[in-house]
Amino acid sequence: MSRMGDVLAGFHAAWEFESDSVLIRYERGIRTPRLFQALGERRVPLEAIAGVTLTRGKRGTVVLRVEPRPGADPLMEAAAGQLKENGDPYRLVLPADREVLAEYYADELRSLLTGSGSGPAERFLVEPPKGPLSFKAYDGKASFDGRTVNFRWFWTGASSAKWKAGDQSFSVDELTGVEWRSPEVFEGHLRLLRRAGESAAQADQDPAAVVFGLGYGPVHESLPFAAAVLAAVRTSTPVAAVPAARAHRDPADIAERIRHLGELHQAGLVTDEEFSVKKAELLSEL
Repeated sequence: MSRMGDVLAGFHAAWEFESDSVLIRYERGIRTPRLFQALGERRVPLEAIAGVTLTRGKRGTVVLRVEPRPGADPLMEAAAGQLKENGDPYRLVLPADREVLAEYYADELRSLLTGSGSGPAERFLVEPPKGPLSFKAYDGKASFDGRTVNFRWFWTGASSAKWKAGDQSFSVDELTGVEWRSPEVFEGHLRLLRRAGESAAQADQDPAAVVFGLGYGPVHESLPFAAAVLAAVRTSTPVAAVPAARAHRDPADIAERIRHLGELHQAGLVTDEEFSVKKAELLSEL
């Protein structure tokens, strides 16, 4: 930019233009989309930008938007086009009386992008959301510490198939990607794609997936989670599996799980053999 450090403030965000990037700082407040609040701020390198547009918005506004290159931002890759317009972190909405100023910055950005790559990026250029991350889905709690994704099933919500499989842990080394389906649509879920092959099962039956519901797995929690996992997967180098020491569980927790397993057995959702095998597995964790 011609003047490093210039700031253009709009509704919900302010963009600071630097020599090699745009720093986007999102506001906090009840009217700011919760995804923006969760992101806090993002630095977008100029090499991650494919283009710039300035269009008329609704109710006396103009919209300045930068178009990220495909493959440059793990958040947008995980979203896969499912974000609503007002939840797009690359849009800056301004009052119409700031159109001339916005056009100036749009032209400045375009001049810097001349000759830069606009095709797919070979690697992520925008930093992923920071971990550790966690959220509550309808059927379990998902957590990620930067290397391992854990799913811990809830007594209510989880299918019998997931209870039979037990709580799950996945190293990013054994994953190939993440499938995020927005909680704002029917059958929203987060599924981990494994090197052994993707499961054909419905998300509510797949132990490598958690399902969303009303108030469970909202966009501002589950999408940054998906992006962080995806970024870790892309930068991971598969290593030989090393058996980990088994952690001992709380006896009260094991007793409650066996009780719930017994309820599934009595309801006919678990066979005699499955009940015996799973009970033995739980007891071995004491």
